[in-house]
Amino acid sequence: MSDSMRWTRRRWIGAGLAGMAVGALPRRAGAATTLRWATVLATNHPGVAMMERVAKQVREETGGSVDIQTFPAGQLGSSRDVIESASSGAIQIVDEGAAQFGQFVPQFSILEAPYIWRDPQHVRRVLNSPVLEEMNTQLVAKRSMRVIGSTYYGKRHVTSGSKAINTVDDMKGFKLRIPEVDTFRAMAEAWGARPTPLNIGELYLALSQGAVDGQENPLPTIQSNKFFEVQKYLVLTGHIITPRLIVVNEAAWQALNAKERQSLKSAVETHGQTQDNDILSQESKLADTFKAAGMTVLQPDIESFRKPVLASVPAKFESKWGKGLWERIAST
Repeated sequence: MSDSMRWTRRRWIGAGLAGMAVGALPRRAGAATTLRWATVLATNHPGVAMMERVAKQVREETGGSVDIQTFPAGQLGSSRDVIESASSGAIQIVDEGAAQFGQFVPQFSILEAPYIWRDPQHVRRVLNSPVLEEMNTQLVAKRSMRVIGSTYYGKRHVTSGSKAINTVDDMKGFKLRIPEVDTFRAMAEAWGARPTPLNIGELYLALSQGAVDGQENPLPTIQSNKFFEVQKYLVLTGHIITPRLIVVNEAAWQALNAKERQSLKSAVETHGQTQDNDILSQESKLADTFKAAGMTVLQPDIESFRKPVLASVPAKFESKWGKGLWERIAST
């Protein structure tokens, strides 16, 4: 990362922290509220198009009283950076994979646990149930952030740069890039792989140079970040379905009036559904697209991947998630 980027990021965070003091003062009548929304998603990802649509709708519905500024592609930092900034109030909105919030409320990481979800509809049912609201209450209390919506990020698959992966035995010693999340690490270890946490903004270069052997992400993310250019094999493991949570700083949320809050939530729901449909549409086609581009698409022995993970991960994390939560989600 260049010195100029570091300076830009510090300047934004510093400005945001300074803005917190201003935000603590009563809001002037007719004054516009600026909400900064940061994401690590690439600019051509459907999630970024959603952000822009939400910003436009909220601006129009509120007559300009709420101005959402969007910062995609990790402009304001890594996944952990932007979540911490949303907690402090340096930025006001962030979207991230559900498990990233497990660093603050451990139960969140179960929402991105391997092999817990049956399909995207199952994810949606649980996220609209009291399960998420219970976690949300803790997030507000502990870290001053509130979940106001969610989106479907996709079903995650493994890619490999040089080695064909047909069974879990082929993962032994494989340097697998993972997000900085403990459940992902436990899954990789159960496969016999060498988990290698790395920010997604650094991943293309790491793959191209062989610093890691492969990675795992949904097909639209592999597309938007062009990982298919530097990976030879697409291994359709389908090991995790990731929901992304849209989270707002609590002080910023409380500073909005009822009409503005409703506008924001409604826009997130409407355009989040459009984003979900875009992701599902891409998922139905991208394996063939990658194959045409030169990747070898492999259908591995799925059960060989599932078995060691389910034999170890749920029991390992039960004390963090709470006894019975896995079963409660699975039965919803």
